[in-house]
Amino acid sequence: MEMKPNSTTSLLTQFTSFHHLLLLMLFSKTCHSGPPKTPRLTPFFDSIVSSYGPKAGFRVLLPDFKTYFFNQTLDHFNYGPNSYDTFRHRYIVNSNHWAGGAAPIFAWLGAEAPIDDDPLTVGFLTDIAPSFKALLVYIEHRFYGESIPMGKMEDAMRNETLRGFFNSGQALADYAQVLLHIKTQFNATKSPILVVGGSYGGMLAAWFRMKYPHVAMGALASSAPILYFDNITPQDGYFSRQTCYESIRQSWAAIDKLASSPNGLSILTRKFNLCTDLKSPEELKNYLQIMYAGAAQYNAPPKYPVTMVCGGIDGGGMDILDRIHGGVVAFKD
Repeated sequence: MEMKPNSTTSLLTQFTSFHHLLLLMLFSKTCHSGPPKTPRLTPFFDSIVSSYGPKAGFRVLLPDFKTYFFNQTLDHFNYGPNSYDTFRHRYIVNSNHWAGGAAPIFAWLGAEAPIDDDPLTVGFLTDIAPSFKALLVYIEHRFYGESIPMGKMEDAMRNETLRGFFNSGQALADYAQVLLHIKTQFNATKSPILVVGGSYGGMLAAWFRMKYPHVAMGALASSAPILYFDNITPQDGYFSRQTCYESIRQSWAAIDKLASSPNGLSILTRKFNLCTDLKSPEELKNYLQIMYAGAAQYNAPPKYPVTMVCGGIDGGGMDILDRIHGGVVAFKD
């Protein structure tokens, strides 16, 4: 399918961004330490964290799930020198319950993470597939997992030209290409397609239905922050606890001030009960940023981590950093 210049492409927000923050590992009972990073919109935060662990890249799918690769176009919208370059684009199919003919295709649109865990984590699709006799498809987002141009994310991100193809508009066109290929691959030309996604993937699902209505007859966009953009939705419009907010706001300067004092990093290391000595205040601040972002984004019952963190901060004493440490302890507990 040819999908070169299209005036509506510019309306697709290049949503996926790279936040190079150092993620210190979740706290143990006695000390805190850590590896990689990146705050995510994915509904599967635990899967993201585990993807950096020692077993990353060694997940085994059940036999019902088959992995395929599509020779994907790098640039769907231009005629530049690199536009017709290709990369291996991974997708996973479960045809165990599919009736063929005009039975539906349920397509999970991968978001900002590898899709290794998605077939097992998205239990909703496997639960309903028998009732609808549906073909299940899981498509990886470009530049994640095994769908990275140049093979490695580090190499791709160093290439300024290649980075320009890392956006949601190109990803949507990828999904269209793969889904049309699947309809041919499985002789499913009469099968209606429903695209499904959560959070950023939900945004992609909604946009896909708008952009490619000839490919998908419907979209299920779960927890999709469609309107969460600058000048549309207030960035601080969801939680109001002024004392907690003020403590967090003031803590950044307090961390820098203590870190710059004699033995300041050692004092911070002991104050926050860290496993290894801090080499810079950024290590601690980056962990705290991830903790706050994760608590706010995944403020799930029954613990409601925002309430826990702010409770720990507000009850942490007079010293600003003691209060922040109280929030950390409450988050872990």
